[in-house]
Amino acid sequence: MKSPATPDSSVNADAGLSLQTRLIALVVAVTFFMENLDATVIATALPTMASAFGITPVDMNVGITAYILAVAIFIPLSSWIADRFGARRVFAGAIVVFTLASLLCGLSQNIEMFVLARVLQGIGGALMVPVGRLAVLRNTDKKDLVKMIAVITWPGLVAPILGPLVGGLIVTHASWPWIFYVNLPLGALALFAALWLVPEGREANVRPFDGKGFALLAGACASLLGGLEWLGSQHGNAMLSGFGLVIAGVILAVWAVHHCRHHTHPLLPLGTVSINTFRVSIFGGSLFRLAISALPFLLPLLFQVGFGLSPIDAGLLVLAVFAGNLAMKPFTTAIMQRYGFRKVLLVNGVIGVVSILACALFTPQTPFALIAAVLFVGGLSRSMQFTCYNSIGFADVPKERMSEASALFSMFFQLAMGMGVTVAALLLRASMSVQGHELLAQVGDFRVAFIGVAVLGLLALVDVIRLPKDAGESVLKRA
Repeated sequence: MKSPATPDSSVNADAGLSLQTRLIALVVAVTFFMENLDATVIATALPTMASAFGITPVDMNVGITAYILAVAIFIPLSSWIADRFGARRVFAGAIVVFTLASLLCGLSQNIEMFVLARVLQGIGGALMVPVGRLAVLRNTDKKDLVKMIAVITWPGLVAPILGPLVGGLIVTHASWPWIFYVNLPLGALALFAALWLVPEGREANVRPFDGKGFALLAGACASLLGGLEWLGSQHGNAMLSGFGLVIAGVILAVWAVHHCRHHTHPLLPLGTVSINTFRVSIFGGSLFRLAISALPFLLPLLFQVGFGLSPIDAGLLVLAVFAGNLAMKPFTTAIMQRYGFRKVLLVNGVIGVVSILACALFTPQTPFALIAAVLFVGGLSRSMQFTCYNSIGFADVPKERMSEASALFSMFFQLAMGMGVTVAALLLRASMSVQGHELLAQVGDFRVAFIGVAVLGLLALVDVIRLPKDAGESVLKRA
């Protein structure tokens, strides 16, 4: 028998550590899937839930927004709490909160109770994925970074597309509360795996809690998303309040940035923003994510409200985007290595924008095969762009700064998702108000929304142009 000091046993130990990291990545991927599925699974269930709660389908987007808003507000706490209490304890606790909140969502009897349950669910999600991602990044070498990030993020990319279909199937063959009850067994399995696999991860020296920084960041996120939500209202007073909240959110955001740059121990350090590739991923990348995250909200509503399709038929059409995501998956790394981040982001970004614009041309008479083909191409582009932005974001971040980078990346990611839904709803409501469609959106209203989010996707590419041609090259070579 060989002693533990032999070379073979060292290799086995490394293999064991690598296996543990891969398993942790899979657990985080499951929680990321749960989080993003719950952000969009209610899309095809909106008309049914709106009828149960006695409100209009467009007004149901507050359930999506409240969830993503809660996630965005509490994400800045994730790295500090993980350092203070340990990654395993925080990750497991977040899974428990998320799962119990899912139960409360299913038991809701009115929109107020539902929104409160979604906020609690968002708090759990805010700590669940960033802390899990941090556990993976801290134990991953640069040469494996692209692969591990792909494992973590791809299920989150797929979930918003599967969400409408899953919601449609459940609403058609069961009842809407079951779209949340499905989280109960997934949450139980994830909790068991987290307690078994994730290391403690508690830091010996934890920086003091920055209460002022948290208040500023939380206030900025809440004001910006809440203001955009209120701006979509058809009532004049609510629009004035919305403008006020957006202005307050901008002021608080500027104040928060100033505070984080000058405070000795800020809750959310901003040093990684000076890294060019990371900055492009969270700024230009967030704008593009905002544009494409609006689609899982707009498409099911267009097919149901605009075309009169059933929830299951709407979900099946949107599934074409998932097929595109799946088809692109095996080729993403090879394409990035062949052409580089900058060229892929630019060319593929244009394809993504064109695919969004094509959705504005859909009518009830458009053949389903043509709609599916457009959505499939959009899914190909969506998968490629997500993988590029996520990979280049952490390519040049030193391992000792992964904690702050993960928290900052997660906050911008969730803000982009939340703003995508609120901006889409705002454009819909604005068009409805101008064209006199008081209660029900028409196909022309959706056309305005698709054109608006396509313009945002195009603006995101301005940031990519500034990247050097060899941006992130070292990571691609080692991948």
